[in-house]
This record gives sequence, structure tokens and C-alpha cells, in this order.
Amino acid sequence: MAFCVFYKSQYWEKVVSSIEKIKFQTFGHDGIILHENEIRKEKGPFKFRDRKEKTLFLDQLTTQIIDNNFILISCAIDKSRLQGKLNQNAYHIALKHCLESLAELMQEKKQSDKLTHIIVEQRGKKEDQDLELEFRRICDGDNSRNQKFSFELKFADKKVNSAGLQLADLVARPIGLSIIRPQQKNRAFEVLNKKFFCSGGRKNLGEGIHGYGLKIYP
Repeated sequence: MAFCVFYKSQYWEKVVSSIEKIKFQTFGHDGIILHENEIRKEKGPFKFRDRKEKTLFLDQLTTQIIDNNFILISCAIDKSRLQGKLNQNAYHIALKHCLESLAELMQEKKQSDKLTHIIVEQRGKKEDQDLELEFRRICDGDNSRNQKFSFELKFADKKVNSAGLQLADLVARPIGLSIIRPQQKNRAFEVLNKKFFCSGGRKNLGEGIHGYGLKIYP
């Protein structure tokens, strides 16, 4: 699970327009939803004419990820180590860890008393209901901080053209691969490394991310 955390003013002034610009330059319109799986496997609108066109598109995305200001919070769950454990929902565990890190980030930014909206992609009626119940339970104080979190959950349709959700989808796989295959070269993760919430604030970008912006469970 990956959270891309934005200052709202920077989000609407720069992030949205930069992602839309790439779409217009590549496809001629903004009716495209960026999905990592489709891009990687060249499905649907991402059937590029040649390797040069795809490389240019990926380079543009990489540049925007580098240039846009956001903070990354993520949690990776080793599902194989959850086998046999009752009441262990990997998605809910990841949600709890990410919300706790987000609360810590809000405290650091002196935003704890302000409402923070969390936009998630719909997965299905039952899954969404279960997630909302878990979300409310965590925010009501069932967390490691024993605090109430000033967060509000909003569900978005998979087809919604949200720059934030699309960025979150793009960054999730590189994070997972960095954990599953740590010895494999991972250019995307190298780009993301300085985006993670870390100990010591912005002076230590790219360092001290484990246990802060990047959590691994168990």
C-alpha cells in the first residue's frame, strides 16, 4: 500500500497540470488513466509504436515524479508469513501502519488539528465497507499511538481521473520489488527514495525511511 501525500495548494497548482500535460503530449487528450500494469504490459492505450516512444513517455513520467513535491508513505506485507494467523487481513494491516505514519507526519507538519482527506480506489462493495469500518476503528484510537486521527476517507471509482491516485498506483510496484528483489537494479525506486517520509525531516532525505515512510510487516 502506498500513500502519496500532497499539500493541497501544490497539488492543484502543479501536480494535476503536470500529469495532464504528459497525457496531452503523448495521447492528444486527457481521457487516459495511468495504470502501472497496463503501461508495463503495453495494454490498451499504452501500445506504443516503438521502444523510443515508450522510453520518452516513461522519462516524462519519471521527471514529473522527481519534480513534483509529495511525501511517500508505504507498507509492504509479507502474506506468506501471515498464513495460519487468524483475523489477519493484509490490506487492513497495511492501512493501519500507513495511517500511523501519516499521523506522525501530520504532527511533524503541525497539521494534526486539521482535516486530512484520504482518497482510495474502490475495490468492491463488501471490501469497501470492511475497509471503512477498519479505517474508522483505527482513527477512533485503535492504533499504536492511542490517539484519534483527524482523517476522512473518500472512495473514488477506478475510472476517476485523479492524478494522486494514478501516482500512487505507479509507485507501488517499484516499492514492492525493492523488498522482494533487493539485489535487482530498480531505477524507479532510486527515484522514489528521497520522497519517503523519514526520520530527521528534510535534512535526511533518502535516509532513515524504514519504520517511517517504508514499513515492512511482519
